[in-house]
Amino acid sequence: MSNKFDLLLAGAGHAHLGVLRLWAGDKTPSGRIGLISPDQHAWYSGMLPGLLTGRYKTDQCRIDLQPLCQAAGIEFISSAVTSLQPEANLLHLDTGETLQSEWLSLNLGSLPRPPESEDAGMELLPVKPFSSFISRWEQWQKKPQRLAILGGGAAGVELALALARTVPSLALFSAANILAGHAPALRGAAIRHLHQLGVELHERCPVDRILGGALISKGEIVWRGVRLILTTGASPLGWLCESGLSCNEQGFIQVSPTLQSVSHPQIFAAGDCANLVGTPRNGVYAVRQGPVLAANLASALKGELFTNYVPQRIALALLSDGEGGAMMSWAGFTAEGSFIGKWKDYLDRRFMTRHRAS
Repeated sequence: MSNKFDLLLAGAGHAHLGVLRLWAGDKTPSGRIGLISPDQHAWYSGMLPGLLTGRYKTDQCRIDLQPLCQAAGIEFISSAVTSLQPEANLLHLDTGETLQSEWLSLNLGSLPRPPESEDAGMELLPVKPFSSFISRWEQWQKKPQRLAILGGGAAGVELALALARTVPSLALFSAANILAGHAPALRGAAIRHLHQLGVELHERCPVDRILGGALISKGEIVWRGVRLILTTGASPLGWLCESGLSCNEQGFIQVSPTLQSVSHPQIFAAGDCANLVGTPRNGVYAVRQGPVLAANLASALKGELFTNYVPQRIALALLSDGEGGAMMSWAGFTAEGSFIGKWKDYLDRRFMTRHRAS
Protein backbone atom coordinates (compact mmCIF):
# COMPACT_ATOMS: atom_id res chain seq x y z
CA MET A 1 0.00 0.00 0.00
CA SER A 2 1.24 3.50 -0.83
CA ASN A 3 2.51 5.69 2.00
CA LYS A 4 1.18 8.87 0.37
CA PHE A 5 -1.90 10.66 1.66
CA ASP A 6 -3.75 13.84 0.80
CA LEU A 7 -4.38 14.54 4.49
CA LEU A 8 -3.16 12.95 7.72
CA LEU A 9 -4.71 13.64 11.11
CA ALA A 10 -2.16 12.90 13.84
CA GLY A 11 -3.76 12.35 17.23
CA ALA A 12 -7.31 11.72 18.39
CA GLY A 13 -7.92 14.75 20.58
CA HIS A 14 -11.21 16.60 20.94
CA ALA A 15 -10.63 18.75 17.84
CA HIS A 16 -10.05 15.75 15.57
CA LEU A 17 -13.04 13.95 17.09
CA GLY A 18 -15.09 16.98 16.10
CA VAL A 19 -13.70 16.76 12.57
CA LEU A 20 -14.65 13.08 12.27
CA ARG A 21 -18.13 13.72 13.67
CA LEU A 22 -18.78 16.49 11.15
CA TRP A 23 -17.43 14.41 8.27
CA ALA A 24 -19.39 11.23 9.08
CA GLY A 25 -22.14 10.28 6.65
CA ASP A 26 -20.72 11.09 3.22
CA LYS A 27 -19.52 14.58 4.21
CA THR A 28 -15.80 13.78 4.06
CA PRO A 29 -13.88 15.74 1.39
CA SER A 30 -12.42 13.69 -1.45
CA GLY A 31 -8.89 12.38 -1.20
CA ARG A 32 -6.99 9.80 0.79
CA ILE A 33 -7.24 10.69 4.48
CA GLY A 34 -5.92 8.87 7.54
CA LEU A 35 -6.09 9.22 11.33
CA ILE A 36 -3.01 8.19 13.33
CA SER A 37 -3.44 7.20 16.99
CA PRO A 38 -1.51 4.81 19.26
CA ASP A 39 -4.71 3.97 21.13
CA GLN A 40 -7.78 2.25 19.74
CA HIS A 41 -9.92 4.56 21.85
CA ALA A 42 -10.23 8.28 22.53
CA TRP A 43 -10.96 9.02 26.17
CA TYR A 44 -13.25 11.85 27.27
CA SER A 45 -11.57 13.69 30.13
CA GLY A 46 -14.81 15.17 31.43
CA MET A 47 -16.00 11.73 32.56
CA LEU A 48 -12.76 10.58 34.19
CA PRO A 49 -13.78 11.64 37.74
CA GLY A 50 -17.06 9.75 37.35
CA LEU A 51 -15.20 6.66 36.16
CA LEU A 52 -12.92 6.78 39.20
CA THR A 53 -15.87 7.07 41.60
CA GLY A 54 -17.68 4.17 39.92
CA ARG A 55 -20.43 6.29 38.41
CA TYR A 56 -19.45 5.31 34.87
CA LYS A 57 -18.06 2.17 33.30
CA THR A 58 -14.96 2.23 31.12
CA ASP A 59 -16.77 1.92 27.79
CA GLN A 60 -19.01 4.86 28.66
CA CYS A 61 -15.96 7.14 28.86
CA ARG A 62 -14.17 6.30 25.62
CA ILE A 63 -14.87 6.34 21.91
CA ASP A 64 -13.90 3.47 19.61
CA LEU A 65 -11.90 5.11 16.83
CA GLN A 66 -12.09 2.37 14.19
CA PRO A 67 -15.87 2.59 13.56
CA LEU A 68 -15.76 6.39 13.80
CA CYS A 69 -13.10 6.51 11.09
CA GLN A 70 -15.08 4.05 9.02
CA ALA A 71 -18.20 6.23 9.30
CA ALA A 72 -16.15 9.22 8.11
CA GLY A 73 -14.62 7.22 5.26
CA ILE A 74 -11.02 7.57 6.38
CA GLU A 75 -8.25 5.10 7.25
CA PHE A 76 -7.34 4.34 10.87
CA ILE A 77 -3.60 3.90 11.48
CA SER A 78 -2.79 2.34 14.86
CA SER A 79 0.59 3.86 15.63
CA ALA A 80 2.34 6.73 17.38
CA VAL A 81 4.18 9.56 15.65
CA THR A 82 7.84 9.73 16.71
CA SER A 83 9.11 12.58 14.53
CA LEU A 84 8.10 15.04 11.84
CA GLN A 85 9.94 16.47 8.85
CA PRO A 86 7.76 19.47 7.95
CA GLU A 87 9.77 20.52 4.90
CA ALA A 88 9.10 17.14 3.27
CA ASN A 89 5.66 16.55 4.86
CA LEU A 90 6.90 13.30 6.39
CA LEU A 91 5.67 11.64 9.58
CA HIS A 92 7.76 8.86 11.13
CA LEU A 93 5.88 6.25 13.18
CA ASP A 94 6.92 3.91 15.99
CA THR A 95 6.22 0.96 13.67
CA GLY A 96 9.12 2.06 11.48
CA GLU A 97 6.83 3.34 8.74
CA THR A 98 7.14 6.77 7.16
CA LEU A 99 4.03 8.47 5.78
CA GLN A 100 3.87 11.46 3.47
CA SER A 101 0.93 13.81 3.10
CA GLU A 102 0.20 17.02 1.24
CA TRP A 103 -1.62 18.37 4.31
CA LEU A 104 -1.12 17.53 7.99
CA SER A 105 -3.21 18.23 11.07
CA LEU A 106 -1.80 17.78 14.58
CA ASN A 107 -4.06 17.28 17.62
CA LEU A 108 -1.65 15.43 19.86
CA GLY A 109 -2.42 16.78 23.31
CA SER A 110 0.23 17.36 25.95
CA LEU A 111 1.71 15.72 29.03
CA PRO A 112 1.91 16.86 32.67
CA ARG A 113 5.22 18.50 33.54
CA PRO A 114 7.03 16.55 36.31
CA PRO A 115 9.32 18.18 38.88
CA GLU A 116 13.01 17.30 39.09
CA SER A 117 13.63 13.99 40.83
CA GLU A 118 16.58 12.56 42.77
CA ASP A 119 17.05 9.11 44.33
CA ALA A 120 13.83 7.78 42.85
CA GLY A 121 11.74 6.53 45.74
CA MET A 122 8.33 7.65 44.58
CA GLU A 123 5.97 6.25 41.97
CA LEU A 124 4.83 8.97 39.58
CA LEU A 125 1.53 8.62 37.72
CA PRO A 126 0.79 11.28 35.06
CA VAL A 127 -2.92 11.78 34.43
CA LYS A 128 -2.20 11.58 30.68
CA PRO A 129 -2.38 9.48 28.62
CA PHE A 130 -5.66 8.37 30.17
CA SER A 131 -5.40 4.72 29.12
CA SER A 132 -2.10 4.34 31.00
CA PHE A 133 -3.43 6.29 33.97
CA ILE A 134 -6.51 4.09 34.37
CA SER A 135 -4.50 0.88 34.05
CA ARG A 136 -1.92 1.90 36.68
CA TRP A 137 -4.51 3.37 39.02
CA GLU A 138 -6.34 0.05 39.06
CA GLN A 139 -3.05 -1.63 40.05
CA TRP A 140 -2.48 0.93 42.80
CA GLN A 141 -5.93 0.33 44.23
CA LYS A 142 -5.13 -3.31 44.92
CA LYS A 143 -3.14 -1.93 47.85
CA PRO A 144 -4.25 1.65 48.62
CA GLN A 145 -1.67 3.98 50.17
CA ARG A 146 -1.52 7.64 51.10
CA LEU A 147 -1.50 9.78 47.99
CA ALA A 148 -0.47 13.24 46.80
CA ILE A 149 -1.71 15.08 43.72
CA LEU A 150 0.47 17.74 42.14
CA GLY A 151 -1.42 20.49 40.30
CA GLY A 152 -4.19 22.79 41.48
CA GLY A 153 -6.03 23.32 38.22
CA ALA A 154 -9.44 21.87 37.37
CA ALA A 155 -7.99 18.40 36.68
CA GLY A 156 -6.15 18.22 40.01
CA VAL A 157 -9.14 19.45 42.00
CA GLU A 158 -11.56 17.04 40.33
CA LEU A 159 -9.20 14.10 40.86
CA ALA A 160 -8.71 14.99 44.51
CA LEU A 161 -12.47 15.11 45.05
CA ALA A 162 -12.96 11.83 43.19
CA LEU A 163 -10.17 9.91 44.95
CA ALA A 164 -10.34 11.26 48.51
CA ARG A 165 -12.51 8.39 49.75
CA THR A 166 -10.42 5.68 48.06
CA VAL A 167 -7.08 6.21 49.85
CA PRO A 168 -6.00 6.45 53.53
CA SER A 169 -5.08 10.14 53.09
CA LEU A 170 -4.76 12.59 50.22
CA ALA A 171 -2.81 15.83 49.82
CA LEU A 172 -3.27 18.33 46.98
CA PHE A 173 -0.40 20.67 46.10
CA SER A 174 -0.75 23.82 44.00
CA ALA A 175 2.01 26.27 43.07
CA ALA A 176 -0.57 29.08 43.20
CA ASN A 177 -4.10 29.20 44.59
CA ILE A 178 -6.19 26.30 43.34
CA LEU A 179 -8.37 27.13 40.34
CA ALA A 180 -6.43 30.33 39.75
CA GLY A 181 -8.21 32.44 37.14
CA HIS A 182 -11.63 30.97 37.92
CA ALA A 183 -14.47 32.75 39.70
CA PRO A 184 -13.75 33.28 43.44
CA ALA A 185 -17.08 31.66 44.34
CA LEU A 186 -16.17 28.52 42.38
CA ARG A 187 -12.80 28.40 44.13
CA GLY A 188 -14.50 28.78 47.50
CA ALA A 189 -16.93 25.96 46.75
CA ALA A 190 -14.09 23.67 45.69
CA ILE A 191 -12.11 24.41 48.86
CA ARG A 192 -15.16 23.66 50.98
CA HIS A 193 -15.70 20.29 49.27
CA LEU A 194 -12.01 19.41 49.60
CA HIS A 195 -12.06 20.17 53.33
CA GLN A 196 -15.28 18.18 53.81
CA LEU A 197 -13.59 15.16 52.25
CA GLY A 198 -10.51 15.54 54.43
CA VAL A 199 -8.12 16.54 51.64
CA GLU A 200 -4.92 18.17 52.93
CA LEU A 201 -4.68 21.31 50.81
CA HIS A 202 -1.36 23.07 50.15
CA GLU A 203 -1.81 26.29 48.16
CA ARG A 204 1.03 28.55 47.00
CA CYS A 205 3.34 25.61 47.62
CA PRO A 206 5.44 25.00 44.48
CA VAL A 207 7.07 21.58 44.55
CA ASP A 208 10.60 22.14 43.27
CA ARG A 209 11.79 18.56 43.28
CA ILE A 210 11.29 15.04 44.54
CA LEU A 211 13.97 13.66 46.85
CA GLY A 212 13.51 9.95 47.46
CA GLY A 213 10.06 9.65 49.00
CA ALA A 214 9.67 13.33 49.82
CA LEU A 215 8.28 16.40 48.07
CA ILE A 216 10.50 19.47 48.46
CA SER A 217 9.16 23.03 48.37
CA LYS A 218 11.46 26.01 48.92
CA GLY A 219 14.09 23.73 50.42
CA GLU A 220 11.76 22.07 52.94
CA ILE A 221 10.03 18.69 53.00
CA VAL A 222 6.28 19.23 52.65
CA TRP A 223 5.07 15.65 52.19
CA ARG A 224 6.34 12.08 52.46
CA GLY A 225 4.93 9.11 50.60
CA VAL A 226 5.48 6.83 47.65
CA ARG A 227 2.62 7.69 45.26
CA LEU A 228 2.20 10.94 43.36
CA ILE A 229 -0.31 11.82 40.61
CA LEU A 230 0.77 14.55 38.19
CA THR A 231 -1.81 17.01 36.84
CA THR A 232 0.64 19.87 36.49
CA GLY A 233 0.79 22.38 33.64
CA ALA A 234 0.92 21.12 30.09
CA SER A 235 4.24 20.10 28.59
CA PRO A 236 4.56 19.53 24.80
CA LEU A 237 5.73 16.29 23.23
CA GLY A 238 9.51 16.40 22.91
CA TRP A 239 9.71 15.67 19.19
CA LEU A 240 7.46 18.62 18.35
CA CYS A 241 10.06 21.04 19.71
CA GLU A 242 12.70 19.36 17.54
CA SER A 243 10.63 19.28 14.35
CA GLY A 244 11.49 22.73 13.05
CA LEU A 245 7.95 24.05 13.41
CA SER A 246 7.70 27.52 14.92
CA CYS A 247 6.94 27.05 18.63
CA ASN A 248 6.51 29.42 21.56
CA GLU A 249 8.87 29.49 24.55
CA GLN A 250 7.10 26.52 26.15
CA GLY A 251 7.37 24.42 22.98
CA PHE A 252 3.79 24.61 21.70
CA ILE A 253 3.14 25.03 17.96
CA GLN A 254 2.42 28.63 17.01
CA VAL A 255 -0.72 28.81 14.87
CA SER A 256 -2.58 31.61 13.09
CA PRO A 257 -6.37 32.19 13.38
CA THR A 258 -6.88 29.66 10.56
CA LEU A 259 -5.15 27.09 12.85
CA GLN A 260 -2.22 26.81 10.42
CA SER A 261 1.38 26.71 11.58
CA VAL A 262 2.85 30.20 11.22
CA SER A 263 6.02 28.66 9.76
CA HIS A 264 4.57 25.79 7.70
CA PRO A 265 1.06 26.62 6.38
CA GLN A 266 0.51 23.09 5.06
CA ILE A 267 0.37 21.95 8.69
CA PHE A 268 -2.59 22.63 10.97
CA ALA A 269 -2.56 22.21 14.75
CA ALA A 270 -5.26 22.39 17.42
CA GLY A 271 -5.87 21.64 21.08
CA ASP A 272 -3.20 21.36 23.76
CA CYS A 273 -0.27 20.98 21.35
CA ALA A 274 -1.00 24.36 19.73
CA ASN A 275 -0.77 27.99 20.78
CA LEU A 276 -2.92 30.55 18.99
CA VAL A 277 -0.67 33.58 18.64
CA GLY A 278 -1.77 36.42 20.91
CA THR A 279 -4.24 34.29 22.87
CA PRO A 280 -3.86 32.69 26.34
CA ARG A 281 -3.92 28.89 26.31
CA ASN A 282 -7.23 27.37 27.41
CA GLY A 283 -8.17 23.70 27.54
CA VAL A 284 -11.75 24.31 26.39
CA TYR A 285 -10.64 25.65 23.01
CA ALA A 286 -10.10 22.20 21.46
CA VAL A 287 -13.80 21.31 21.27
CA ARG A 288 -14.67 24.72 19.78
CA GLN A 289 -11.81 24.48 17.27
CA GLY A 290 -13.26 21.29 15.76
CA PRO A 291 -15.79 22.89 13.36
CA VAL A 292 -13.29 25.50 12.10
CA LEU A 293 -10.61 22.84 11.68
CA ALA A 294 -13.03 20.56 9.77
CA ALA A 295 -13.99 23.41 7.45
CA ASN A 296 -10.40 24.50 6.83
CA LEU A 297 -9.09 20.99 6.20
CA ALA A 298 -11.88 20.46 3.67
CA SER A 299 -11.05 23.84 2.11
CA ALA A 300 -7.37 22.87 1.89
CA LEU A 301 -8.25 19.73 -0.07
CA LYS A 302 -10.60 21.69 -2.34
CA GLY A 303 -8.35 24.72 -2.82
CA GLU A 304 -10.84 27.08 -1.20
CA LEU A 305 -10.47 29.99 1.24
CA PHE A 306 -9.97 29.38 4.95
CA THR A 307 -12.06 30.46 7.95
CA ASN A 308 -10.68 32.15 11.07
CA TYR A 309 -11.16 30.66 14.51
CA VAL A 310 -12.33 33.22 17.08
CA PRO A 311 -11.82 32.10 20.71
CA GLN A 312 -14.83 32.40 22.96
CA ARG A 313 -14.62 35.33 25.39
CA ILE A 314 -16.47 33.53 28.18
CA ALA A 315 -15.86 29.86 28.99
CA LEU A 316 -18.04 27.57 31.08
CA ALA A 317 -16.29 25.90 34.02
CA LEU A 318 -17.98 22.70 35.17
CA LEU A 319 -16.34 20.52 37.83
CA SER A 320 -17.46 17.27 39.46
CA ASP A 321 -17.62 17.38 43.26
CA GLY A 322 -16.82 13.66 43.63
CA GLU A 323 -20.21 12.82 45.11
CA GLY A 324 -22.53 12.99 42.10
CA GLY A 325 -22.95 16.75 42.12
CA ALA A 326 -21.00 19.45 40.34
CA MET A 327 -19.89 23.08 40.57
CA MET A 328 -20.13 25.58 37.73
CA SER A 329 -19.31 29.16 36.84
CA TRP A 330 -20.09 31.18 33.74
CA ALA A 331 -19.99 34.93 33.13
CA GLY A 332 -19.89 35.68 36.85
CA PHE A 333 -22.69 33.25 37.75
CA THR A 334 -21.76 30.37 40.07
CA ALA A 335 -23.87 27.42 41.22
CA GLU A 336 -23.43 23.95 42.67
CA GLY A 337 -25.39 20.92 43.74
CA SER A 338 -26.89 17.67 42.53
CA PHE A 339 -28.92 19.43 39.81
CA ILE A 340 -25.69 20.82 38.34
CA GLY A 341 -24.28 17.29 38.51
CA LYS A 342 -27.25 15.97 36.53
CA TRP A 343 -26.76 18.71 33.94
CA LYS A 344 -23.06 17.88 33.65
CA ASP A 345 -23.93 14.20 33.26
CA TYR A 346 -26.36 15.10 30.46
CA LEU A 347 -23.74 17.21 28.65
CA ASP A 348 -21.08 14.52 28.99
CA ARG A 349 -23.35 11.75 27.73
CA ARG A 350 -24.49 13.94 24.84
CA PHE A 351 -20.88 14.58 23.86
CA MET A 352 -20.18 10.84 23.79
CA THR A 353 -23.34 10.05 21.83
CA ARG A 354 -22.59 12.73 19.22
CA HIS A 355 -19.05 11.50 18.68
CA ARG A 356 -19.74 7.77 18.49
CA ALA A 357 -20.34 6.10 15.15
CA SER A 358 -24.05 5.36 14.80
